[in-house]
Amino acid sequence: MGALNYMVFFAITAGIYAILCLGLNIQWGYTGLFNIGIAGFYAVGAYTSALLSGPPPGPLDWRTFGGFQLPFPAGLLGAILISGIIAAFIGFLTLRLKEDYLAIATIGIAEVIRLILKNESWLTNSVWGMKHIPPPLHHPIQRGISGFISSHPDLSFWIRGLISNAYNWFYLAMILAILGTLYWVSERSIRSPWGRVLRAIREDETVVAAAGKNVFQFKMQSFILGAMIMGMAGSLYAHYAKFIDANSFEPLYGTFLIWVMLIAGGSGNSKGAILGAFVIWGIWAGTDFITGYLALSATRVASLRVIAIAVLLELVLLLRPQGLLGEEKVVSKMMGK
Repeated sequence: MGALNYMVFFAITAGIYAILCLGLNIQWGYTGLFNIGIAGFYAVGAYTSALLSGPPPGPLDWRTFGGFQLPFPAGLLGAILISGIIAAFIGFLTLRLKEDYLAIATIGIAEVIRLILKNESWLTNSVWGMKHIPPPLHHPIQRGISGFISSHPDLSFWIRGLISNAYNWFYLAMILAILGTLYWVSERSIRSPWGRVLRAIREDETVVAAAGKNVFQFKMQSFILGAMIMGMAGSLYAHYAKFIDANSFEPLYGTFLIWVMLIAGGSGNSKGAILGAFVIWGIWAGTDFITGYLALSATRVASLRVIAIAVLLELVLLLRPQGLLGEEKVVSKMMGK
């Protein structure tokens, strides 16, 4: 039962990372936008949703803003909207930059966002973080579970344990439904004229401009859409974890791992983005079990896990640079035809 519960937790976390990968795939895999500021949009989505749907500031909080206790859909939509607005502002300033310069600008902006979230205590409660973020439909589901268990006292131990964990099954189903919807939309988009323009911009934007397309406008659309998906992932993470602080969005977890997942799975391929998220997170979680048997300090164990992922990335780049699945060469045909 403990293993089953852990697998549900694993799948939820990997699903959130897969959503982040789909957002990055639109920006980098389809359009070639070198965004290393993923953690910034991830954090903005999480904090926006927490401020809109979370409880008012407590007596020991530094925070004086937020806590509107709006329903989860309002928090989710707010996270998507605010992430898109910030992406539009950042995109207007940075999308005319080329490759490495865009990467430097986006990672710098992401760090600025993280430091603002860390230090503006009136808004984010600083390093003490935001607590008691309500999971969607948690109370009615838990009441139903408690009522069912109390009315069936003869249930076996394993069935009781399975039913007690029903809320996590609900959250997993919600994550998978959102992930499936985003995958379907992403596949339809890349097979549309809009998606083919994005791929052409990635290959040679000068040719696209010569064909009469507004390259900057298409880049902006791709950047904003990817950032909105990242903000959505942040909202889903915040409501599942029920606690967030600035350390939750360090570049290692909020940017580096997502890039490794996309590259390992296959940049430019939605299936690859999802597969890479589950495979890399599985390796990351697996190394946690393995290093638990080593007589090393926590700092050395953490460093060893990063080295393991880095070595894996090098092997993928050397042996299979296109990723586990690789990009589809022909995407002009609509799905189902």
